[in-house]
Amino acid sequence: MYAGKNVTRVDAYDKVLGRTKYTDDLCDKGAYVVRILHSSIAHGKVVSIDTSRAEKIPGVVRIFTCFDVKEKHYFPTAGHPWSTDAAHQDVADRLVLTEDVRFYGDDIGAVVAEDEVAASQAIEAIRVEYEEYPFVLDVQEAMKDGAPQIHKNYPNNILKHTSIRQGNYEEAVKEPGLIKVEGWYETPVVQHCHLENFICYAQMEGDRINIVSSTQIPHIVRRVVGQALGISWGKIRVVKPYIGGGFGNKQDVLYEPLCAWLCMQLGGHLVKIDIPREDTFVSNRVRHSIRSHIISWVRPDGTYAARKLEAFSDQGAYASHGHSIAAKGAGAFPQLYPCENVEVDAYTVFTNKSVAGAMRGYGIPQTMWAVEGHTEEVAARLGMDPVEFRRRNLMPVGYVDHFSKNELYDDSFNQCLDKAMAAMDYKRKYREYQNQTGDIRRGIGVSVFWYNTAVWPISLETSSCRMVLNPDGSLQVQLGETEIGQGADTAFAQMTADVLGVPLESVHVISCQDTDVTPFGTGAYASRQTYTAGFSIRQTGLLLKERILEYAHGLTRMPSYNLDIVDGNIVRTTDGRILMTLGELAAEALYSLNNSQHLTAESTAQIKSNAYSFGCTIAEVEVDIPMCKVKLLDLVNVHDAGNLINPALAAAQVHGGMSMGIGFGLSEQLMFDEKTGRALNNNLLDYKLSTCMDHPRLNALFVENPEPTSSFGTKGLGEPPACSVAPAIRNAVYQATGVFVNKAPVNPHNLFARFKEEGLL
Repeated sequence: MYAGKNVTRVDAYDKVLGRTKYTDDLCDKGAYVVRILHSSIAHGKVVSIDTSRAEKIPGVVRIFTCFDVKEKHYFPTAGHPWSTDAAHQDVADRLVLTEDVRFYGDDIGAVVAEDEVAASQAIEAIRVEYEEYPFVLDVQEAMKDGAPQIHKNYPNNILKHTSIRQGNYEEAVKEPGLIKVEGWYETPVVQHCHLENFICYAQMEGDRINIVSSTQIPHIVRRVVGQALGISWGKIRVVKPYIGGGFGNKQDVLYEPLCAWLCMQLGGHLVKIDIPREDTFVSNRVRHSIRSHIISWVRPDGTYAARKLEAFSDQGAYASHGHSIAAKGAGAFPQLYPCENVEVDAYTVFTNKSVAGAMRGYGIPQTMWAVEGHTEEVAARLGMDPVEFRRRNLMPVGYVDHFSKNELYDDSFNQCLDKAMAAMDYKRKYREYQNQTGDIRRGIGVSVFWYNTAVWPISLETSSCRMVLNPDGSLQVQLGETEIGQGADTAFAQMTADVLGVPLESVHVISCQDTDVTPFGTGAYASRQTYTAGFSIRQTGLLLKERILEYAHGLTRMPSYNLDIVDGNIVRTTDGRILMTLGELAAEALYSLNNSQHLTAESTAQIKSNAYSFGCTIAEVEVDIPMCKVKLLDLVNVHDAGNLINPALAAAQVHGGMSMGIGFGLSEQLMFDEKTGRALNNNLLDYKLSTCMDHPRLNALFVENPEPTSSFGTKGLGEPPACSVAPAIRNAVYQATGVFVNKAPVNPHNLFARFKEEGLL
């Protein structure tokens, strides 16, 4: 058995030796280079664009403006499964180029040139005249009557509103003796900062267009490009090579439609769009900034009587993934700490800022910042140990969510907390760090998180797999699920080897998806891939195994039910005798003069289940009060992600998520000029990304409770590691200083303001 073992990544050697081919490596050097002309106002209309100077620059091939887009096909960009039900389709509000400017950085034109120098010079030479409108950057200001209207048909700029009502909140708060705890919590705009910027290129062959893109969602890209250009989806081919990270930014269809459109305008010539780092911060996608208001009514014994959440999610200028982020956070609120009387109102609101989309955690890091910060405040008001307060109120074993039908089968929360506390010597440190004085203080803080695996029943969950038996007995395996650097291909190979009974080295997973040949899959997102692909891998593997053993029946005269495949051999189960190798069978099957067969299997599994992932973070910090600075001393994440297919890769996933959580909690924030709407720090010098210099030793631990609904006992792990780190740091700072910092990040600017308010400075 290979599942559960630390096997070497299937792509390790090529990546270490530099042989791996990414999108830019595959693009012919003769490609035309594209630079996008972005708006220099936050809201308004393009009146005219003067390209005369730019057109004279040597090397410029052609310049396109928003006025050249004659057929206006509005399209959605979110990497969601499509639905034939219009009510479940994403908002189609984008054009390849637009004259209606809705944020500083909107796409209004494009330069096509022979090289990057000419393209960049041409962008600088273009002159644009605008009709400027008032703009709004604050999410709650955008909801007010009289605020600038960003899109038609969305009064008060509200994209959508989710309301949850359980029990009777208004009556419950009348219970005598209740303690009211109330607070506002806010997370900033941040960006994914993956190593490989978004890049794609396009070229026509006949009347078909080939697109090679660094995307998490190749099959979805094909559909959206068809919608954007108004052409048949069958005329579009999308290839996804190896990817240098995505984290959700590449779960949007970013510039593939524009690239394809430019290619078609130029007679099918090869064109490439390679986004500069500065543009990724502004004109790709960012994480939603969410402002939350929570009221809890709690009894003196530490139990909740009633809870209320209002969340305001800043969508930016276009819908992208839209309300699904705020809705996921809203759904987490009544589940993490179940209470009979709950009110939730979550709003997603347009503003004139960079477009918010999917980012690792999909709304849960923002929600956990609010909920776990608030939970700490409730425990403090009651004078209770914060861990014991959580234990008293967390989702109990046997809990079933009425919507998703998810069930908590094991005591995961307590098991994770126990393991984390032991690893951090939590009880001793918590006692020692109480009631400190002086300029330098230490604290330890805890946070838990809730996460759903995959997207059913909100949206389609499906996985298709194709397996081909090669003449030497090895296997080619193709899936629509995508490797984006996280090690998915290795997990797929391990699962395939176990189902078929072949050596791991005999499994060749085809990493680069091609929509012309790769079976359909929706891609990498929602921590879904190991869980969902496991269904199609097992289903397809058993189907191929049945066909192999049926063919073996003709060669061995043994009934197929007395045969098995063990370590790449056809074995008689009655006595364990090896009758032939799988390679011998495969060669005979292909080249037999009597019964030639190409032994393959392909199947689709539609998944109509989901699974809870749980865990916690404990952080230890040192706070320099006069300097308003936090030093992270130690950090542990503990996860129940079910059975781990590859423990080493699982730990690596957690380390990466912890790193993102550190940046989210301590330093990262994309800032905007209130006078112009322009991003102020859209570069890696001024945007304070967390680095290894900011990290302590990252400790990843696991509780492995097999998931009963899963084909391999797995559940989501990709996003959960990023969900609870920031609030744990925030809570550790509270224990050290007695000051709650409710606005992320916990950087010197926010600490200075809070320390001044609380009289520490």
